[in-house]
Amino acid sequence: MTDATSSLSGEEVDALMTGLGEHDAADPSGEVAKPYAFGNTSLRPMTALPALERMGERLARKLRDVIEPFARAKPKVIAETIAIRRFESWRAEQPEFMSLSLYSLRPMKGGVLIAIEPDFINRLVDTFYGGSGAKRAGKQKEFTATEERLVGRLTESLIAAVAGVWSEVKPVQAQLNSRETNTAFASLVRDEEPVAIARFTITPPLQSVPATIDILYPVSSLRAVEVELTANLHDDGGIASRHWRERMGSALSDVRLEARSVLARPNISVAELLQLKPGDVIPISVPALVPLLVAGRPVALGKIGDQDGRAALQIEKIEGSLKHE
Repeated sequence: MTDATSSLSGEEVDALMTGLGEHDAADPSGEVAKPYAFGNTSLRPMTALPALERMGERLARKLRDVIEPFARAKPKVIAETIAIRRFESWRAEQPEFMSLSLYSLRPMKGGVLIAIEPDFINRLVDTFYGGSGAKRAGKQKEFTATEERLVGRLTESLIAAVAGVWSEVKPVQAQLNSRETNTAFASLVRDEEPVAIARFTITPPLQSVPATIDILYPVSSLRAVEVELTANLHDDGGIASRHWRERMGSALSDVRLEARSVLARPNISVAELLQLKPGDVIPISVPALVPLLVAGRPVALGKIGDQDGRAALQIEKIEGSLKHE
Protein backbone atom coordinates (compact mmCIF):
# COMPACT_ATOMS: atom_id res chain seq x y z
CA MET A 1 0.00 0.00 0.00
CA THR A 2 1.37 3.43 -0.89
CA ASP A 3 1.82 6.11 1.73
CA ALA A 4 -1.09 8.59 2.05
CA THR A 5 1.21 11.47 1.23
CA SER A 6 2.70 9.89 -1.89
CA SER A 7 1.33 10.37 -5.42
CA LEU A 8 -0.16 7.63 -7.57
CA SER A 9 2.07 5.80 -10.00
CA GLY A 10 1.41 5.73 -13.73
CA GLU A 11 0.11 2.14 -13.58
CA GLU A 12 -2.27 3.01 -10.77
CA VAL A 13 -3.65 5.98 -12.73
CA ASP A 14 -4.21 3.79 -15.81
CA ALA A 15 -6.01 1.16 -13.74
CA LEU A 16 -8.21 3.79 -12.16
CA MET A 17 -9.19 5.32 -15.50
CA THR A 18 -9.88 1.90 -17.00
CA GLY A 19 -12.15 0.98 -14.12
CA LEU A 20 -14.14 4.20 -14.48
CA GLY A 21 -14.58 3.67 -18.18
CA GLU A 22 -16.15 0.26 -17.66
CA HIS A 23 -19.15 1.78 -15.82
CA ASP A 24 -22.11 3.28 -17.62
CA ALA A 25 -22.87 6.89 -16.75
CA ALA A 26 -26.58 6.09 -16.61
CA ASP A 27 -28.37 5.48 -13.34
CA PRO A 28 -28.42 1.77 -12.29
CA SER A 29 -32.22 1.93 -12.23
CA GLY A 30 -32.21 2.68 -15.95
CA GLU A 31 -33.24 6.31 -15.64
CA VAL A 32 -31.25 8.77 -17.72
CA ALA A 33 -30.15 12.02 -16.10
CA LYS A 34 -31.84 15.10 -17.50
CA PRO A 35 -30.18 18.50 -17.92
CA TYR A 36 -31.16 21.10 -15.31
CA ALA A 37 -30.85 24.86 -15.75
CA PHE A 38 -30.90 26.85 -12.53
CA GLY A 39 -33.26 29.82 -12.53
CA ASN A 40 -35.62 28.35 -15.17
CA THR A 41 -37.91 26.34 -12.90
CA SER A 42 -41.58 27.28 -12.68
CA LEU A 43 -42.42 29.88 -10.06
CA ARG A 44 -44.34 28.84 -6.97
CA PRO A 45 -48.01 29.64 -7.63
CA MET A 46 -49.81 32.32 -5.63
CA THR A 47 -53.15 31.53 -4.02
CA ALA A 48 -54.04 35.24 -4.20
CA LEU A 49 -53.96 35.47 -8.01
CA PRO A 50 -57.78 35.35 -8.32
CA ALA A 51 -57.97 38.30 -5.91
CA LEU A 52 -55.45 40.22 -8.05
CA GLU A 53 -57.60 39.45 -11.09
CA ARG A 54 -60.64 40.94 -9.33
CA MET A 55 -58.64 44.01 -8.35
CA GLY A 56 -57.49 44.36 -11.96
CA GLU A 57 -61.08 44.39 -13.19
CA ARG A 58 -62.01 47.13 -10.72
CA LEU A 59 -58.89 49.08 -11.62
CA ALA A 60 -59.74 48.87 -15.34
CA ARG A 61 -63.01 50.70 -14.66
CA LYS A 62 -61.13 53.41 -12.76
CA LEU A 63 -58.54 53.77 -15.54
CA ARG A 64 -61.29 54.67 -18.02
CA ASP A 65 -62.15 57.69 -15.89
CA VAL A 66 -58.46 58.58 -15.48
CA ILE A 67 -57.64 58.51 -19.21
CA GLU A 68 -60.86 60.13 -20.45
CA PRO A 69 -59.82 63.77 -19.72
CA PHE A 70 -56.60 63.31 -21.70
CA ALA A 71 -58.11 61.32 -24.59
CA ARG A 72 -61.17 63.63 -24.83
CA ALA A 73 -63.33 60.49 -24.97
CA LYS A 74 -64.02 57.47 -22.78
CA PRO A 75 -61.59 54.72 -23.85
CA LYS A 76 -62.04 50.97 -23.78
CA VAL A 77 -59.83 49.42 -21.08
CA ILE A 78 -59.36 45.65 -20.75
CA ALA A 79 -57.55 44.02 -17.82
CA GLU A 80 -55.40 41.17 -19.09
CA THR A 81 -54.69 38.01 -17.10
CA ILE A 82 -52.14 38.53 -14.33
CA ALA A 83 -48.75 37.07 -15.34
CA ILE A 84 -45.95 35.99 -12.99
CA ARG A 85 -42.53 36.35 -14.63
CA ARG A 86 -38.97 37.17 -13.76
CA PHE A 87 -38.19 40.86 -13.93
CA GLU A 88 -35.37 40.35 -16.45
CA SER A 89 -37.77 38.51 -18.78
CA TRP A 90 -40.26 41.38 -18.77
CA ARG A 91 -37.53 43.98 -19.17
CA ALA A 92 -36.01 42.19 -22.19
CA GLU A 93 -39.28 42.63 -24.11
CA GLN A 94 -39.60 46.37 -23.52
CA PRO A 95 -38.39 49.08 -25.92
CA GLU A 96 -35.25 50.98 -25.05
CA PHE A 97 -37.23 54.19 -24.43
CA MET A 98 -40.50 54.34 -22.44
CA SER A 99 -42.14 56.00 -19.44
CA LEU A 100 -41.26 54.26 -16.16
CA SER A 101 -42.56 55.54 -12.81
CA LEU A 102 -41.52 53.81 -9.59
CA TYR A 103 -43.79 54.29 -6.56
CA SER A 104 -44.03 52.85 -3.09
CA LEU A 105 -47.31 51.87 -1.42
CA ARG A 106 -46.61 52.35 2.26
CA PRO A 107 -46.69 50.42 4.53
CA MET A 108 -46.29 47.60 1.97
CA LYS A 109 -42.75 46.47 1.27
CA GLY A 110 -41.18 46.88 -2.15
CA GLY A 111 -42.46 49.18 -4.85
CA VAL A 112 -44.84 49.46 -7.79
CA LEU A 113 -43.68 50.15 -11.33
CA ILE A 114 -45.97 51.82 -13.89
CA ALA A 115 -44.75 51.40 -17.48
CA ILE A 116 -46.38 53.35 -20.34
CA GLU A 117 -45.53 53.21 -24.03
CA PRO A 118 -44.10 56.51 -25.37
CA ASP A 119 -46.37 56.42 -28.44
CA PHE A 120 -49.40 56.42 -26.14
CA ILE A 121 -48.08 59.48 -24.30
CA ASN A 122 -47.49 61.28 -27.61
CA ARG A 123 -50.97 60.48 -28.90
CA LEU A 124 -52.61 61.59 -25.64
CA VAL A 125 -50.86 64.96 -25.90
CA ASP A 126 -52.07 65.29 -29.50
CA THR A 127 -55.71 64.49 -28.62
CA PHE A 128 -55.58 66.66 -25.48
CA TYR A 129 -54.77 69.71 -27.62
CA GLY A 130 -57.41 68.93 -30.23
CA GLY A 131 -55.50 66.64 -32.61
CA SER A 132 -56.57 63.32 -34.09
CA GLY A 133 -54.20 61.21 -31.98
CA ALA A 134 -52.16 60.09 -34.98
CA LYS A 135 -48.94 58.22 -34.29
CA ARG A 136 -45.76 60.29 -34.59
CA ALA A 137 -43.43 59.32 -37.42
CA GLY A 138 -39.94 58.14 -36.51
CA LYS A 139 -38.45 56.65 -33.36
CA GLN A 140 -38.83 58.73 -30.24
CA LYS A 141 -35.78 59.07 -27.97
CA GLU A 142 -36.96 61.60 -25.37
CA PHE A 143 -40.11 63.29 -24.08
CA THR A 144 -40.89 66.93 -24.76
CA ALA A 145 -41.61 69.27 -21.86
CA THR A 146 -45.34 68.99 -22.57
CA GLU A 147 -45.17 65.20 -22.61
CA GLU A 148 -43.22 65.21 -19.34
CA ARG A 149 -45.97 67.23 -17.68
CA LEU A 150 -48.64 64.89 -19.05
CA VAL A 151 -46.68 61.85 -17.81
CA GLY A 152 -46.60 63.37 -14.32
CA ARG A 153 -50.34 64.13 -14.26
CA LEU A 154 -51.30 60.79 -15.79
CA THR A 155 -49.16 58.60 -13.52
CA GLU A 156 -50.24 60.49 -10.42
CA SER A 157 -53.87 59.80 -11.35
CA LEU A 158 -53.02 56.17 -12.14
CA ILE A 159 -51.27 55.52 -8.82
CA ALA A 160 -54.14 57.19 -6.97
CA ALA A 161 -56.50 54.70 -8.64
CA VAL A 162 -54.15 51.83 -7.74
CA ALA A 163 -53.98 52.98 -4.11
CA GLY A 164 -57.78 53.28 -4.03
CA VAL A 165 -58.25 49.67 -5.15
CA TRP A 166 -55.56 48.41 -2.77
CA SER A 167 -57.15 50.28 0.14
CA GLU A 168 -60.06 47.84 -0.12
CA VAL A 169 -57.56 45.19 1.02
CA LYS A 170 -55.13 47.22 3.13
CA PRO A 171 -54.85 51.00 3.66
CA VAL A 172 -51.90 52.28 1.63
CA GLN A 173 -50.38 55.63 0.74
CA ALA A 174 -48.59 56.15 -2.59
CA GLN A 175 -45.30 58.00 -2.84
CA LEU A 176 -43.19 58.69 -5.95
CA ASN A 177 -39.65 57.32 -5.77
CA SER A 178 -38.28 58.04 -9.26
CA ARG A 179 -39.07 58.37 -12.97
CA GLU A 180 -36.97 56.78 -15.69
CA THR A 181 -37.09 56.33 -19.47
CA ASN A 182 -34.71 53.36 -19.72
CA THR A 183 -35.60 49.94 -18.30
CA ALA A 184 -31.95 49.37 -17.41
CA PHE A 185 -32.37 51.96 -14.64
CA ALA A 186 -35.75 50.70 -13.40
CA SER A 187 -34.59 49.12 -10.15
CA LEU A 188 -37.85 47.58 -8.95
CA VAL A 189 -36.24 44.23 -7.96
CA ARG A 190 -33.23 42.15 -8.95
CA ASP A 191 -33.29 40.62 -12.42
CA GLU A 192 -33.91 37.07 -11.21
CA GLU A 193 -36.76 37.99 -8.87
CA PRO A 194 -40.38 37.33 -9.96
CA VAL A 195 -42.91 40.09 -10.51
CA ALA A 196 -46.69 40.09 -11.00
CA ILE A 197 -47.60 41.95 -14.19
CA ALA A 198 -51.04 43.56 -14.42
CA ARG A 199 -51.40 44.62 -18.05
CA PHE A 200 -54.18 46.89 -19.31
CA THR A 201 -54.98 47.33 -23.00
CA ILE A 202 -56.36 50.78 -23.82
CA THR A 203 -58.18 51.65 -27.04
CA PRO A 204 -59.35 55.29 -27.15
CA PRO A 205 -62.22 55.84 -29.63
CA LEU A 206 -60.18 58.21 -31.82
CA GLN A 207 -57.14 55.92 -31.95
CA SER A 208 -57.15 52.75 -34.00
CA VAL A 209 -53.93 51.41 -32.46
CA PRO A 210 -54.35 50.06 -28.91
CA ALA A 211 -51.77 50.82 -26.23
CA THR A 212 -50.75 49.01 -23.05
CA ILE A 213 -50.00 50.06 -19.51
CA ASP A 214 -48.12 47.61 -17.28
CA ILE A 215 -48.27 47.77 -13.50
CA LEU A 216 -45.63 45.57 -11.85
CA TYR A 217 -45.65 44.31 -8.26
CA PRO A 218 -42.76 42.35 -6.66
CA VAL A 219 -44.05 38.88 -5.81
CA SER A 220 -42.21 39.07 -2.48
CA SER A 221 -44.36 42.10 -1.55
CA LEU A 222 -47.57 40.33 -2.56
CA ARG A 223 -46.72 37.23 -0.54
CA ALA A 224 -46.47 39.41 2.56
CA VAL A 225 -50.16 40.35 2.15
CA GLU A 226 -51.34 37.11 0.57
CA VAL A 227 -53.61 36.32 3.53
CA GLU A 228 -55.36 39.71 3.23
CA LEU A 229 -55.72 39.28 -0.54
CA THR A 230 -57.23 35.80 -0.17
CA ALA A 231 -59.63 37.01 2.52
CA ASN A 232 -60.70 39.87 0.24
CA LEU A 233 -61.45 37.33 -2.50
CA HIS A 234 -63.82 35.32 -0.27
CA ASP A 235 -65.50 38.42 1.17
CA ASP A 236 -65.99 40.41 -2.00
CA GLY A 237 -69.15 42.52 -2.07
CA GLY A 238 -68.61 43.67 -5.63
CA ILE A 239 -70.61 43.20 -8.81
CA ALA A 240 -69.77 39.51 -9.17
CA SER A 241 -71.01 38.85 -5.63
CA ARG A 242 -74.31 40.67 -6.29
CA HIS A 243 -74.85 38.72 -9.49
CA TRP A 244 -74.23 35.48 -7.60
CA ARG A 245 -76.77 36.39 -4.92
CA GLU A 246 -79.35 37.33 -7.56
CA ARG A 247 -78.89 34.02 -9.39
CA MET A 248 -79.03 32.07 -6.14
CA GLY A 249 -82.18 33.91 -5.07
CA SER A 250 -83.82 33.20 -8.43
CA ALA A 251 -82.99 29.50 -8.16
CA LEU A 252 -84.24 29.21 -4.57
CA SER A 253 -87.51 30.97 -5.36
CA ASP A 254 -88.72 27.84 -7.21
CA VAL A 255 -87.96 25.44 -4.33
CA ARG A 256 -91.19 24.04 -2.80
CA LEU A 257 -91.53 23.56 0.97
CA GLU A 258 -94.22 21.75 2.99
CA ALA A 259 -96.58 24.15 4.80
CA ARG A 260 -99.02 23.00 7.50
CA SER A 261 -101.01 24.33 10.43
CA VAL A 262 -101.77 22.90 13.88
CA LEU A 263 -105.32 23.55 15.09
CA ALA A 264 -104.98 22.13 18.60
CA ARG A 265 -102.72 20.08 20.85
CA PRO A 266 -104.99 18.20 23.33
CA ASN A 267 -103.44 16.19 26.17
CA ILE A 268 -104.71 12.69 27.09
CA SER A 269 -103.40 10.09 29.48
CA VAL A 270 -101.95 6.76 28.44
CA ALA A 271 -104.97 5.01 29.97
CA GLU A 272 -107.37 7.11 27.88
CA LEU A 273 -105.26 6.47 24.79
CA LEU A 274 -105.49 2.69 25.31
CA GLN A 275 -109.30 2.85 25.73
CA LEU A 276 -110.01 4.84 22.55
CA LYS A 277 -112.63 3.39 20.23
CA PRO A 278 -114.63 4.61 17.21
CA GLY A 279 -117.20 7.24 18.22
CA ASP A 280 -115.24 8.68 21.15
CA VAL A 281 -115.03 12.47 21.27
CA ILE A 282 -111.91 14.34 22.39
CA PRO A 283 -112.70 17.94 23.31
CA ILE A 284 -110.34 20.53 21.87
CA SER A 285 -110.02 24.30 22.09
CA VAL A 286 -109.09 26.11 18.83
CA PRO A 287 -107.19 29.35 19.48
CA ALA A 288 -108.06 32.57 17.71
CA LEU A 289 -104.78 32.47 15.79
CA VAL A 290 -103.11 29.22 14.70
CA PRO A 291 -99.50 28.89 13.52
CA LEU A 292 -98.36 28.30 9.94
CA LEU A 293 -95.40 25.93 9.94
CA VAL A 294 -93.04 25.70 6.96
CA ALA A 295 -90.50 22.88 7.11
CA GLY A 296 -91.33 22.59 10.83
CA ARG A 297 -90.57 26.24 11.50
CA PRO A 298 -93.29 28.77 12.54
CA VAL A 299 -93.39 31.62 10.03
CA ALA A 300 -96.84 33.20 10.54
CA LEU A 301 -100.10 33.26 12.52
CA GLY A 302 -103.58 33.23 10.99
CA LYS A 303 -107.31 32.60 11.36
CA ILE A 304 -109.02 29.41 10.20
CA GLY A 305 -111.80 29.91 7.65
CA ASP A 306 -112.91 28.70 4.23
CA GLN A 307 -112.48 29.87 0.64
CA ASP A 308 -114.36 28.43 -2.31
CA GLY A 309 -115.61 25.56 -0.14
CA ARG A 310 -112.12 24.64 1.09
CA ALA A 311 -110.53 25.18 4.50
CA ALA A 312 -108.16 28.11 4.41
CA LEU A 313 -105.82 30.13 6.61
CA GLN A 314 -105.92 33.92 6.57
CA ILE A 315 -102.50 35.35 7.55
CA GLU A 316 -102.77 37.91 10.34
CA LYS A 317 -99.14 38.22 11.51
CA ILE A 318 -95.69 37.39 10.17
CA GLU A 319 -93.13 36.10 12.67
CA GLY A 320 -90.49 38.71 13.58
CA SER A 321 -87.56 36.34 12.92
CA LEU A 322 -88.71 35.93 9.31
CA LYS A 323 -88.84 39.68 8.76
CA HIS A 324 -85.16 40.12 9.67
CA GLU A 325 -83.86 37.45 7.26
